[in-house]
Amino acid sequence: MTRSFNQQFDQHGVWRRSFAKRLKWLSGWLAENELLDQAVAERLRELEAQMRTSKVMVAFVAEFSRGKSELINAIFFAGYGRRIMPASAGRTTMCPTELGYDAAHPPGLRLLPIETRLEPHSLIHWREEPLRWTDVPVDVENAEKLAEAMSKVAEVRWVPLAEARALGFWSDDAPDENPMPDDQGRVEIPRWRHAVLNMPHPLLEQGLVILDTPGLNAIGAEPELTVSLIPQAHAVVFILGADTGVTRSDLAIWREHLITEGDAGDTRIVVLNKIDTMWDTLSTPAQIDAQIERQRKGAAELLGVPLPQVLPVSAQKGLQAKIRRDAPLLQASRLPGLEAVLGEGLLGKRETMLRLAVDAGIAALRAEASRILHVRQRDFSEQALELQGLRGKNVSVIRHMRTRIEQEQSEFESSNVRILALRSVQGKLLREVYAVLGSTALKADMAHLAAALKRPGIKLSIRKIYGETFDSLRNNLREVQATTGEIQSMLHATFRQLNAEHGFTLQAPAEPDLMGFEQQLSQIEQSHVHYLGMSNLLKLAQADFCDKLVRALASRLRVVNEAAMTEVERWSKGAGAQLDAQLKERRRNFGRRLESVERIQGAAGNLDERLAEIAAHESGLTELQQRLNELTSLLTSNEAPAAPATASAVGVVSAA
Repeated sequence: MTRSFNQQFDQHGVWRRSFAKRLKWLSGWLAENELLDQAVAERLRELEAQMRTSKVMVAFVAEFSRGKSELINAIFFAGYGRRIMPASAGRTTMCPTELGYDAAHPPGLRLLPIETRLEPHSLIHWREEPLRWTDVPVDVENAEKLAEAMSKVAEVRWVPLAEARALGFWSDDAPDENPMPDDQGRVEIPRWRHAVLNMPHPLLEQGLVILDTPGLNAIGAEPELTVSLIPQAHAVVFILGADTGVTRSDLAIWREHLITEGDAGDTRIVVLNKIDTMWDTLSTPAQIDAQIERQRKGAAELLGVPLPQVLPVSAQKGLQAKIRRDAPLLQASRLPGLEAVLGEGLLGKRETMLRLAVDAGIAALRAEASRILHVRQRDFSEQALELQGLRGKNVSVIRHMRTRIEQEQSEFESSNVRILALRSVQGKLLREVYAVLGSTALKADMAHLAAALKRPGIKLSIRKIYGETFDSLRNNLREVQATTGEIQSMLHATFRQLNAEHGFTLQAPAEPDLMGFEQQLSQIEQSHVHYLGMSNLLKLAQADFCDKLVRALASRLRVVNEAAMTEVERWSKGAGAQLDAQLKERRRNFGRRLESVERIQGAAGNLDERLAEIAAHESGLTELQQRLNELTSLLTSNEAPAAPATASAVGVVSAA
């Protein structure tokens, strides 16, 4: 029996919450045993943020009247016992609508006025301008009130042709795509540019984000939606009408707006909705199934997708069946089959990616903490050998040992000049990285692109124009890669020297590989060039369209550059934190050695007692290593977590 998307997402949420609980326990245990140095703390923060902020976005895309909003109601909101998204006959969702949950903000619907299109800013900019949005409070416990609030995404305005043209809803070059004016010559346009619903729905609380998009006319007016939001969705559900098959406008949306960046795999799902229109009392079930199958095959061939990714469904009957708890009707609607594909394909793939990231993060965290324990183990062993050498020695020998330890300590501190020089050079090179990938450099590249796009005439050389821009962006990443290689060579040389001089176990972390970011740039380039096919090429003659396109591109490129800088910064911090940890341990070791000599010299404790204490601490370190392995293994398993032992149970050996 297949599990619904909701059930699979619930299970995904349980796993994430369990992981967060285990991670919190591990963090407390590491802090209690003084193993939470900067590098380990950074790993913990990364893992916690990854699990807390990881979102799964599903974009629903269709031409008007394909039952898209009804499908969202059937899959996600049937528990309310009524429709939440407006799904009446005709045009319903008039603006892109995001449904998600952020606990930092109260539940509510935020609406961005359509007039903001007249200003030179991207949607990302407007997200940071709360005063420009219209806020509508929502009562998530009251289905009627919630549905009433959501009806606002269907609101429209009737405006003169000049205003519609300025806002991007009327094109003199493509009259066939224009809406029908009324008897006063006015055109219907959406009242809102974008809507964001924040509500504590069980699935949204666990990180699901639903993107409900309007039809072709509205999508075409918002390049950022096509080249930024939709491509970043983890899955795109494209809805067709079973009664109409693939229409010309359906095909236009598919070819121009559902751009595949690389291999889409199972991320593009085609839904053949409204199969209930084929339920004919004059036809046998076999005949109806054969008719549906013909529509499936036709859609798969026209869209160029594998047949298993074309799924017939009746959203309306599925919603009705869930509300009425009518199992036979639910099966007839074939909704469970779509939910299973969404859950197994989308969530399965997403969870696999998260688990791989978790495994890598936990392995690195364990290595960092184990390195600290190894340094302590080595220091205790050296201290034991040093004290054993005092057997039978007189007071002058013990005093001489104290002088030698103090001299070693002084020489060690003087070697910090080399470490400071390393950090100075490292900081200078990192500043160069930030300059290459920072906002100033990106603005310059975008300015050159905008200038090229705004040259007079039809841009038949669009591939060349974009190619030059993206070659420059890729060269920036290669320049950064060369800089990190220079830093890496310097780290290797300095760490080898420090290891030889002071017995450290420093190991430069693996240099960041920026090739993946280059591939992301190539995919974004492919998206834009594909989007600017012949149907959109004429729009490049419009300066405001070029501005919107460049702003949308800049938004995506900024994310790539920031991710690359974060990768470089994480690598640099890892090297620095490792050095800080070993410097700290070495200084504590000098303190422990001096304390031991003082106790023996002052007869505060005899030699055998001190050696027994060190042996006990070494044994405690072994127990700490075993417990570290157990706790980190729990984070990569599905077992129920056991409460970690406290520091007092295993002995805090670091303070000895």
